[in-house]
Amino acid sequence: MSDGVMPCEVCHNLTEEDVCSICVNPTRNQLLICVVEDIRGLLAIENIGNYRGVFHVLGGVISPMDGIGPKDINLETLTSRISVVSSEELSEVEIIFALPATMEGETTSFYLFKKLSPFSITVTTLARGVGVGEALQHADEATLSRSIDNRLPYEA
Repeated sequence: MSDGVMPCEVCHNLTEEDVCSICVNPTRNQLLICVVEDIRGLLAIENIGNYRGVFHVLGGVISPMDGIGPKDINLETLTSRISVVSSEELSEVEIIFALPATMEGETTSFYLFKKLSPFSITVTTLARGVGVGEALQHADEATLSRSIDNRLPYEA
């Protein structure tokens, strides 16, 4: 890392301060936490401009084939963040999994879901399906299957 750049103590985003500008921003919803694999995921979501929650950067995904296990990424600090939320606010917590649509991303999401199950919180994931402008015949089977399974009401 460059001189003065370090991981945020709260979310693991890169920052020059102890806590990043997203975590200290009082207009951000601290109970809405988007879990991303790395800084690129955080930047992609920040660039859309309408997400008003905070982030948690894992620093990787679980990949047994590459020797990366749960202890090699920032999972424990996420459960620590939730454990300090007051019991009155716990039902308002939402964790959004914004992890890659890969076997490793799905494995990480499943593992994390199990770790979060003792908490009475909402856990969601990004919608996945056929991309805007994509022809159906070019979509892979998994994407098309998920699109059918997670179809939404048509709104004219």
